[in-house]
Amino acid sequence: MFDILVYLYETYYRPDACPDTAALTKKLSAVGFPEDEISEALSWLTGLAMTSTEPGTAPSISTGFRVYAQQEIAALGTPAIGFIQFLESAGLLNALQREIVVERALVVNESPMPLDKLRIIVLMMLWSQGAEPDMLMFDELLLSDDDSIVRLLH
Repeated sequence: MFDILVYLYETYYRPDACPDTAALTKKLSAVGFPEDEISEALSWLTGLAMTSTEPGTAPSISTGFRVYAQQEIAALGTPAIGFIQFLESAGLLNALQREIVVERALVVNESPMPLDKLRIIVLMMLWSQGAEPDMLMFDELLLSDDDSIVRLLH
């Protein structure tokens, strides 16, 4: 699924540039992605579209502290939660975006959430909102887990 998400990010500048679901399914199939992964990715993107709101409709500044439930800690893992907190404390994610990232990460059946996949989730959330990551965020999203090797999207 994550290979498809990266492919969509690299191929379509904005989500509204994507063809309709039927045409996109055919295109992804023609590129060589397996049908089950296509279905999973499109379902995940549909969920992302349903969680996203228009820019400016929710407060972007939160003065509260996010407490993670035990199930969230178990599913995400400490490194993923730390990364989300880093992005938020650096002003790269607002509270609403954080919640979208957490919700979309919890949908993925992988526990604990690997940082490389969490980075793709953050990238796709920004993409779905038509926002481009600033250079600091882009560097964070493209660094590998050992922080010394630049990671290619695919």
